[in-house]
This record gives sequence, C-alpha cells and structure tokens, in this order.
Amino acid sequence: MRKAPIVVHPPLGSGGRRVTVRGEIVGLALCDRDVVEFLRRAGLPDGERLLDDPA
Repeated sequence: MRKAPIVVHPPLGSGGRRVTVRGEIVGLALCDRDVVEFLRRAGLPDGERLLDDPA
C-alpha cells in the first residue's frame, strides 16, 4: 500500500491539524490558509485549488 505524500491528519484535542509531507511533519494547520501555505512550501503553488477539488 502506498502512503499519500501529503496528509492532513484528524484534528488534535488541543486544536489544529498536523500536516505531513512525505512522512515529515511540516506544521500545525489551524485553518485552510495554513494548509495552502504548507502545500506551497512543498512545491504545489495551486494548493487552494486542490482544497476545493472533491477528488
């Protein structure tokens, strides 16, 4: 089974969601804007469009 290269994990009890890229923690997202920024840093400049993609 292949692991997803980018994972937005379930919410933590303290708030926010951990985001990992290729198995490495890149930060804690408190909102969609944080996720978009982590995607941009990972080399995906169209992260906002990806969040809106139901696939």
